[in-house]
Amino acid sequence: MVEVNKITENQYRVMVTEDSGYSDHIVILEPECYQDLTEGKISKKELIEKSFEFLLERESKESILSKFKLKQIGNYFPDFNKEIKKYWE
Repeated sequence: MVEVNKITENQYRVMVTEDSGYSDHIVILEPECYQDLTEGKISKKELIEKSFEFLLERESKESILSKFKLKQIGNYFPDFNKEIKKYWE
């Protein structure tokens, strides 16, 4: 389960809970990144949830950085932007 809570306008706390325990993450979502990935078609919270679903399909919750900018996901997974946009195109 992925739970997203807003800390500030551009900062979110994400808790990932599984049978094996939980992990805690801070995600920074810059306005330009949000607009580029969603064109405003979904909420910031939904974008972060979908981004974590994307990550969890590829790595364990323990492998996800504890603090990162959302746009950094594309540095590790080049298909991220293309795949994440499929959710609302």
